[in-house]
Amino acid sequence: MAYRLKKTVVLVGMMGAGKTAVGKALAAKLGVPFLDSDEEIEIAAARSISEIFERDGELFFRAKETQVISRLLETRQGILSTGGGAFMAAGNRQIISSKGVAVWLDADLDLLWSRVRHKSSRPLLQTADPQGSLRSLYESRVPVYALADLTVKSKPRYSIDDMALAVIDELLTRPDVLETTE
Repeated sequence: MAYRLKKTVVLVGMMGAGKTAVGKALAAKLGVPFLDSDEEIEIAAARSISEIFERDGELFFRAKETQVISRLLETRQGILSTGGGAFMAAGNRQIISSKGVAVWLDADLDLLWSRVRHKSSRPLLQTADPQGSLRSLYESRVPVYALADLTVKSKPRYSIDDMALAVIDELLTRPDVLETTE
């Protein structure tokens, strides 16, 4: 099946929800570019996200994140994966919903923990109690993620392709975002 994407799809959700992996698979299925806001920030800063957090702090990072998301929504149409905290800023939510469509990849806490517990690349989990930190982030962020334009529930049995297909099914409920061309 062929598709025509009319707006950039911005994947939001917790770290470990699969925004990057699902985003790449989704972009391939739709035949559109894949962009990652964290990767674009790292390129612009010539440093990793962890290094930016350590050297400049989270507030600096969040300001750069807003600039990058806004630029990416202006310049290209495709699939945009964002960092877990990007959707927390009201300004980012407004930009995303006005220029694209926010899709929350909704994974439960146990699934998220199983995916991130062995990763050292998560600055917000570099604490004495990373599981507790993840739980705290999850509890504070879920009500905000629920404001996304669309939600796709992640299930442990889903493969990356299953999730990409579930996102396509959800996007097809919005003819202003995605339509089939065959």
